[in-house]
Amino acid sequence: MSRRSHPLLVHAVLVGGALLTMLPLWWMVAASFMPTGEANSFPPRLWPSRITAMHYADLFDRLNLARNAFNSLFVAIVTTAISVTLNSMAGYAFAKLRFSGRDRIFRFLLAALVIPGQIGMLPLFLLLRQLGLINTYWGVIIPGMASIYGIFMVRQYAQSIPDTMLDAARIDGASEIGIYRTLVLRLCRPVLVTLALFTFLGAWNDFLWPLVVLSDQDRYTLPVALAALLGEHAQDTELMMAGAVLTVAPVLLLFLVLQRHYIESVAAGALKE
Repeated sequence: MSRRSHPLLVHAVLVGGALLTMLPLWWMVAASFMPTGEANSFPPRLWPSRITAMHYADLFDRLNLARNAFNSLFVAIVTTAISVTLNSMAGYAFAKLRFSGRDRIFRFLLAALVIPGQIGMLPLFLLLRQLGLINTYWGVIIPGMASIYGIFMVRQYAQSIPDTMLDAARIDGASEIGIYRTLVLRLCRPVLVTLALFTFLGAWNDFLWPLVVLSDQDRYTLPVALAALLGEHAQDTELMMAGAVLTVAPVLLLFLVLQRHYIESVAAGALKE
């Protein structure tokens, strides 16, 4: 095999893998615009015989999915805003501030990463019930307000901030809060955007915890509402695909908009290593 044909073969394999990965997503979008019953045909159709948006209209008119989409958006935005604030503060503190037991506490947090989150659901549920937060938005938001992985991400990135820069700001009379707001947030922007993206995706797509906490259908998030929809309209494949598109599209667009910051954060972490 010649040197010139080898890159062509590699690119052909990569393109083929990308097409196979995109095929289910393409069928999902195409099926959402198909007339009722057409998505169940064999072999599967990759393009609707007649494009119709009736299934999207049914989701918002007949099933009132707009309310559930708003619930998901509200929970995701509030969770992301609080999580980025708390995780960035804690990550910066573990990276640059000196206090008693700092390294021991951080190692204890890292050890807790090996514990599956499902194990803590029962005590967390009982605690929130004692606080009267079951079947409330805050009951869904509070568990995502801080995460060990988020603290770890910010801490690793914040270690690259020069100590001389922070010391110079302290000599100029800046408070720790002022240093955090004016320097740390600006210098850590790539990792904070990445953390915000991961947190938003996790909150938007979370199914299990909202299912456990919420009992009022008016407070259901989009994944829980779609699961309930599956039980009632399991045979309406086109309607289900329309709901899946509405769930995937916002986070996909968000990732495309913020991918530059995400790649910058990953590249900076690789160079740091």
